Amino acid sequence: MSRTGKLQRSLGLFELTMMGIGVTIGSGLFVITGVAAAEHAGPGLVLSFIISGIACGCAALCYAELASCMPASGGSYTFVYAGLGEIFAWFIGWCLTLEYVVGLSAIAAGWSAYVSGLLPPQIPREFLSEGDMNIPAMALIAMMTLLQLRGSKESARMGNILVFVKLTVIAAFILLAAGSIRPENYDPFLPFGWQGVFSGAAVVFFAYLGFDAIANSAEEVKNPQQNMPRALLWSLAIVTVLYIAVTLVLTGVAKYYEYEGIAAPVAFALDKAGIRWGFGLVSAGAIAGLSTGALVFIGSESRLIYSMARDGLMPKLFSKVTKKGVPGRAVICVWFFGSIMAGLLPIDTIAELCNMGTLWAFSLAAITVIVMRRTHPGLRREFQTPFVPFIPAAAILMCAVLAVQLDKVTWTVFGGWTLVGICIYLLYGYWNSRLRR
Repeated sequence: MSRTGKLQRSLGLFELTMMGIGVTIGSGLFVITGVAAAEHAGPGLVLSFIISGIACGCAALCYAELASCMPASGGSYTFVYAGLGEIFAWFIGWCLTLEYVVGLSAIAAGWSAYVSGLLPPQIPREFLSEGDMNIPAMALIAMMTLLQLRGSKESARMGNILVFVKLTVIAAFILLAAGSIRPENYDPFLPFGWQGVFSGAAVVFFAYLGFDAIANSAEEVKNPQQNMPRALLWSLAIVTVLYIAVTLVLTGVAKYYEYEGIAAPVAFALDKAGIRWGFGLVSAGAIAGLSTGALVFIGSESRLIYSMARDGLMPKLFSKVTKKGVPGRAVICVWFFGSIMAGLLPIDTIAELCNMGTLWAFSLAAITVIVMRRTHPGLRREFQTPFVPFIPAAAILMCAVLAVQLDKVTWTVFGGWTLVGICIYLLYGYWNSRLRR
């Protein structure tokens, strides 16, 4: 039975940090590292991760300040609503919807591929993941939806278990393969020069996407003014260290160019190190990692819908919460559209769209920090972004540089998505907004 009410505060610093690690480390670590090393930066990919980590760090500092002074559900949407106004908030909410739903679908499709690879050869893969309907992808979304409906604390517990599995696999890979590192494989360290390092940074930046989803859970966090900033910064720091460590091992075990065209570089490195059962190990880590990503994206998008409905920009029925303190109807809505996209659409052709949504979210959050320092100088801030306006400006500049590198098709589709969003706002949101009432 749904009712109008508040979400329950049940998440601590540990759960939030694990949530950030869980949603950020996914297929990026198990796939993108090898491709980026082979085609862009070679062993210098370590520097690419550091540059991307700095870019995300600038955005994380902005999010930390906003989360400490506005600990409300909705993340970037809520921050922008308070700082820039309703129309900008609607735009960023619409962008984040694109990021979360498309990201959820892409994660489910990747999960399906790994699961299908572990199934017995008697089961036809084309029916499971390459036919008219991707059944494993839809099954994952259904399972994570049911877990979300059980409540934030229960879903966080399962998320912690899955993150532990994933981190164990990553640690095992580093320990098992480190003994096979050959220093000569690091020479040359910058085979593509500094240009390759920066182009590699643009590629691996997208491996960080998702850490901002922590901010959407603010109303379910204990002591959010302190725990939100800490979780954002801790999760980003841990993820960056892990990416660098994995990259050092990958490029030390084999020459960077050997990873060209390799879809599973971690398994390839283990094979080079003489560990033949590496595919099963990597698959376990990837399945756990992608599962946590799906879980967090469902939770983040449902809280976003809940916040927008509470403000009148979406139908009020989505602002209802269950006895478990969960926005149940919003969760079901995410399940429905995520399942359709994951089951029926070629996700690989539109996955870049979630990157576009994130870049806009980062940029507007940074702008909000600058604006609110001027418009609300007396607002209590448990955490303050240092060197304002320079840190927010750096975040905006880096996001702009990365956005212009996305292809024209992505920009065209994003333009169409934005146009649809504007029409919905003018026809429904504007007239039903809480501000109008």
